[in-house]
Amino acid sequence: MRILIPGGAGFIGSHYVRSLLSGGHPGYEDARVTVLDKLTYAGNPENLRPVAGHPRYTFVRGDVTDARLLAEVVPGHDAIVNFAAETHVDRSITGAGDFVVTNVYGTQRLLQAALEADVRTVVQVSTDEVYGSIAEGSWTEEEPLLPNSPYSAAKAGADLLCRAYHRTYGLDVRVTRCSNNYGPYQYPEKVVPLFVTNLIDGLPVPLYGDGENVREWLHVDDHCRGIQLVLDKGTAGEVYNIGGGVELTNRELTGRLLAASGVGWEMVAHAEDRLGHDRRYAVDSGKIRSIGYRPQVDFDEGLAQVVRWYRDNQAWWRPLKEKLKENTR
Repeated sequence: MRILIPGGAGFIGSHYVRSLLSGGHPGYEDARVTVLDKLTYAGNPENLRPVAGHPRYTFVRGDVTDARLLAEVVPGHDAIVNFAAETHVDRSITGAGDFVVTNVYGTQRLLQAALEADVRTVVQVSTDEVYGSIAEGSWTEEEPLLPNSPYSAAKAGADLLCRAYHRTYGLDVRVTRCSNNYGPYQYPEKVVPLFVTNLIDGLPVPLYGDGENVREWLHVDDHCRGIQLVLDKGTAGEVYNIGGGVELTNRELTGRLLAASGVGWEMVAHAEDRLGHDRRYAVDSGKIRSIGYRPQVDFDEGLAQVVRWYRDNQAWWRPLKEKLKENTR
């Protein structure tokens, strides 16, 4: 089998690539992997260094909006697992255009290329943020899409294009919507690595608003297992929520990160709340559980492992944080 992975140099995509090539997904030990990545600020070749010399790995630098390139790269692949996206909500608030181009237009280009090349299956990796905010209970896949940020609106647009390509053209597209991810190699503008790396350097961490916004947390390893399950056993045209089952307020998450880092609340700096900040996310994972999904990584153990990883891999994240500082000067 040949699998094309757009966005495979990012946080979640690179984890999937490394897992796939290291035999982490039974039945795919011989799969050939092509990563297509534009290598924007969050697409990092260092994320793929552990597999760079693997005989079943090919890297192509390019943009999912480039139809000519897709016409060359897509044919011959049996499946596409699409991670390519602009993902950071704060960046979408200050500059929505790139999110629309990559997340919406790029997905359409990729779907069209898959259709023309007779690719068997496309898995679109999406987010629970497309549902908006929920006061109580949890979203099933049948809930309407009510996104509240430019990022989530662009991802919702991509999801609807996937639905359209399945309904109109019969393309086998399957969509996954995950809760908040954490794990190694996550770009340090995201909350978990931002807090951990700040605390390593003795810097305060910003807690938005009252800290009572609720998120459901999912280790990237469990997320990738869920994606693989959808590729293996999912149904064409269906959507699958992937949740970690651990709901925490941002204040509770902050407390756990402080404890894991061995510091106290004096390291917290309260910050003005984000514009349009959704209050609570929670997904019902019953549908994917019905085909065998179970999260395996205990949250506290996983969080402790992540803290250790960032302590032990400062050569990976320090150059990234320095670039972040330069861009905000």
